Amino acid sequence: MFDLRGTILILTGPPGAGKTTTARSLVAASDQPAVHLHSDDFWHFIKKGAIPPYLPESRKQNEVVMAVLAKAAEGYAKGGYFVVVDGIVGPWFIHPFQRLRPDIHYIVLRPELDAAINRCRLRGGETLTDPKPIRDLYQQFSMLGEFEGHVIDTPGQSPDDTLAAVHVGLASGRFRLVAAHVNSHGPRGTSHPR
Repeated sequence: MFDLRGTILILTGPPGAGKTTTARSLVAASDQPAVHLHSDDFWHFIKKGAIPPYLPESRKQNEVVMAVLAKAAEGYAKGGYFVVVDGIVGPWFIHPFQRLRPDIHYIVLRPELDAAINRCRLRGGETLTDPKPIRDLYQQFSMLGEFEGHVIDTPGQSPDDTLAAVHVGLASGRFRLVAAHVNSHGPRGTSHPR
């Protein structure tokens, strides 16, 4: 693998897109120091007063979580690690990352809706299983405007196929964020961690 030390990859998409599976595989396959920041953990750190992150009233909370996540990613990247941020980080919440110095890549995994809902139902635990917010988030990730070029469509792909597509995208630089692509005035209200 080419040198990704000091690089941040934001691996995102709707719930059930395969983000965590891909992030784990990517970090495990790295021959360089690598960190996997699972955004779910950053929401779970809120032990009192947490608001479900897909609700409209969670906007301020979600902005705080994204800012903390961006700073953690930057800290590891400055330390020479390849950092994979795995979570629902829509373009409407990407602005905390725009101030970071490291090289940042932004990849959106987009599965079929029914497959995403099914994956969420099968996961269990403290994950989102309600089809309505999953559909809402899926809809948000289906209208990305200028970020549409950051999408990897995954219907029919195996986890290995998706991992290979991410590798190719990183190597090509196709998914690199440039200042002009970072929009701090996103249209949508929330970002859910699953």
